[in-house]
Amino acid sequence: MIPFRIRSLALLLAPLLAACATSPLPRQAAAVPPDKPIEIGIVAINDFHGALEPPKQSVNIAKGDGTYLGVPAGGAAWLASAVEQIKAEHPNHVVVAAGDLTSASQLASSLYLDEPSVGVMNRIGLEFNAVGNHEFDRGPTELRRLQDGGCEKNTRLEPCRVEPFGGAHYKYLSASTFKSDGSTLFPGTGLKVFDTPAGKITIGFIGLSLRAVPSLVRPEAVAELRFADEADTINALVPRLKAQGADAVVVLIHQGGKTKPGSDVNGCEAMDGDILPIIDRLDPGVDLIVSGHTHWAYVCEHAGKDPAHPILLTSAGVYGELVTDITLDFDAKTHALVGKSARNVIVQSQPYQATRGFIDNTDLVPRFAPRADIAAYVKRYTDAVAQQIARPAGHLSAGAPKWEGDDGWMGGPLGNLIADSQLAGTRQLGAQLAFTNPFGIRTSLVPKADGTVTFGQLYSVMPFSNQLVVQTMTGAQIKAVLEEGLDDTNPRQMLSPSANVHFTFDLRHPAGSRVVSLLVDGKPIDPAKSYRVATNSFLSEGGDFFTTFTKATDKVRAGIDVDAFETWLSAVPMRTLPVETRGVRLDQ
Repeated sequence: MIPFRIRSLALLLAPLLAACATSPLPRQAAAVPPDKPIEIGIVAINDFHGALEPPKQSVNIAKGDGTYLGVPAGGAAWLASAVEQIKAEHPNHVVVAAGDLTSASQLASSLYLDEPSVGVMNRIGLEFNAVGNHEFDRGPTELRRLQDGGCEKNTRLEPCRVEPFGGAHYKYLSASTFKSDGSTLFPGTGLKVFDTPAGKITIGFIGLSLRAVPSLVRPEAVAELRFADEADTINALVPRLKAQGADAVVVLIHQGGKTKPGSDVNGCEAMDGDILPIIDRLDPGVDLIVSGHTHWAYVCEHAGKDPAHPILLTSAGVYGELVTDITLDFDAKTHALVGKSARNVIVQSQPYQATRGFIDNTDLVPRFAPRADIAAYVKRYTDAVAQQIARPAGHLSAGAPKWEGDDGWMGGPLGNLIADSQLAGTRQLGAQLAFTNPFGIRTSLVPKADGTVTFGQLYSVMPFSNQLVVQTMTGAQIKAVLEEGLDDTNPRQMLSPSANVHFTFDLRHPAGSRVVSLLVDGKPIDPAKSYRVATNSFLSEGGDFFTTFTKATDKVRAGIDVDAFETWLSAVPMRTLPVETRGVRLDQ
């Protein structure tokens, strides 16, 4: 068995605590003893989502007394410093990503079609990125522009408004995404050859997205693409890479898992998720999987088909809050892989005010200084949207957190607030009730002391610029769409309803029969009656596996969801945060 080492947090902190002000200079390559393994360093990220500035989120670490401490983390300039430090520890290194680097982004990136996020990745030296699902949000033509550069207009937004756009210097990989002619949208594989003192060592990369992309983006955006089975795709490509001289095979895949909430970011306690069945079907030959999509952080081994040769599995969470430092050790004579290890490094950045209190810096993990050139580059874009970001957009009576962990499948008060705004924004089109999807809520909404919230905050909460849609559905279809979010087939997600909708559900009942009661305006819903239902265009087209929405009729499109959100908040001097429970769980 290949020895596997996850370095303990205590061992990691000692050499890194001095890394607060500047990144160390790369060490000089020294003569390697003939029996010493050759190290190849892989620096991995995923799900950056255009987080140019610190996202005002934290990574929890155990304090040793049974409690946890939140560490403020993320931001492009801090991420760049962390990547530079890890690169300096590995004379032979490569920087890779597992998708969703763009879209669902901060305003300063999203309004410029994520051109600055590509610019950041160019500057930190990214070489390969697996295409995620959000990279398809604006369609494959616009994604192609991100790779190749240029100023062709493919969306409602104008490209190249701040500077000419030269495209990504790194390579998008899409091994399982096929065009109508049978070719892949981007190359499926890539090779990185290292000229080491022991000769050339080659790492082969396979990059791919998850098969469920058509259910996670606007179906029309990927209508002409086919997404093949992940495991079958990987198994077909491993022998090809080996034939091309790959000494190790690394999979970059935009699919992942989740561990026990609050568990160590360098472990895999109670690991579960869609990545595991894929690994279980992989033929021998894959050595490392860099994963993403779930926004979870973990490092562990997974046996797969061959327990004697387990696969190292990693993920670095979300928004550049962590970066994974991976080491592959190769025999100096045979170039056989003889060891592999990984650790997630917290990208500690700026303190911030959260709904639960002030999240301050700590000396328990290293602090990183923002890399000056990246900070200056990001500032060009944040300055360009500063007035829009800071513009007051209304007042809210209390902080509305994005629910996470075990409650992450419910929208909570913030989901209720958004659903209310969508109903209010479509009443003139005949809407009678509204639903929104909790997975579309990207961050918490934290007002200032006087209740003020800004447009930049609203955009961070819902950055997709989805249109609102009013459509006709029967009472039976409305119940069916709620059941879809509570089934056992797809990720559980309880739709957040407007204030005039109340329902109860029981997860002990069989799937499809879990909604026990459903009231609209205080009356039981009539299965045969038609209702006008408002939602966002993503859901209306069947997104997040809510396929019953596609059966609705008489669809009318309204304005943009974030604009309706602002109108609702600003319509009164202080909008009260709705805290009532609209979907009541009976099995607890």
